[in-house]
Amino acid sequence: MIVTTKQLFQVAYGKYAIGAYNINNAEQAMGLFRGCLASQAPFIIQISKGARKYTDKRMLEAIIRAADEIFPEAIFAVHLDHGDEETCYDCIDSGFYSSVMIDASHEPFEQNVAITKRVVDRAHAKGISVEAELGMLGGVEEDIKVEEGNACLTDPAEAERFVQQTGCDSLACAIGTSHGAFKFKGKQSLHFDVLQKIKDRLPGFPLVMHGSSSVPKTEVDRINAAGGQIAGSMGVDPNEYLPAARLGVAKINIDTDGRLVWTRVHREFFRDKPAEFDFRPPGKVFMEEYSKFIASRNQLLGSAGQLAAVRAALPKSAA
Repeated sequence: MIVTTKQLFQVAYGKYAIGAYNINNAEQAMGLFRGCLASQAPFIIQISKGARKYTDKRMLEAIIRAADEIFPEAIFAVHLDHGDEETCYDCIDSGFYSSVMIDASHEPFEQNVAITKRVVDRAHAKGISVEAELGMLGGVEEDIKVEEGNACLTDPAEAERFVQQTGCDSLACAIGTSHGAFKFKGKQSLHFDVLQKIKDRLPGFPLVMHGSSSVPKTEVDRINAAGGQIAGSMGVDPNEYLPAARLGVAKINIDTDGRLVWTRVHREFFRDKPAEFDFRPPGKVFMEEYSKFIASRNQLLGSAGQLAAVRAALPKSAA
């Protein structure tokens, strides 16, 4: 059942975080739904600009609609990840998305405010929520690239002004994470002090953590053992998910980890079966492995076992 992002945040806020997972194909969708039902967790499906171009935006929407029918017990929202203004409007007008993200964080503050406000006005007119971003995460995600020296943490005072001036419904904050598989060096972790200051200025307001994949060493080691060449990778400590959720982070984005699971499964499969050319057997393995991974992350997010409570909190017309 597709619900609004706002409904999920209202139930989760301050207690746990909703996992927001990017999909690009049917195998990811099947693994995601199976994993969330196995762990009894609500979730958010994210579609990026790159995913919409990979096949066709209508293909992904059809996959999600089909999954909604196949898994009627699932409760989830559909979200545009890292959209520009034009893509946000396209998604708003489609009537399919629960929420959109406008990412104008690379612009000066006033320009970011102006762009975000335009998207908010257009989205709210159709009952769609808007996520915005303030501060800049380092790293690479599809067509987004920010050099480490240009990354900057979100200023709590600016965050308060930004939300007041734009009317956005949630805010992605830069608190030390970054996109891709090379997030940290040494023992760096999340800036909980910054997060606490933002929460103090915006009590009850849903915050979002981007670039939150944990980049499991076991996955990277297995990829490399099967011919990969990933060196120096390091992700977010997943044990920091729940403490962040208790400081107002209602949504945590996890994308890179899913790509690592896909890569590990396929590298190992074709290494062990070099004569194989049917892509369905490794696809079946991936769906099972991704399902288990998703369930494990929902446990760490605190969203596992929350499905019944979310359903009870929904309006009777929706539930």
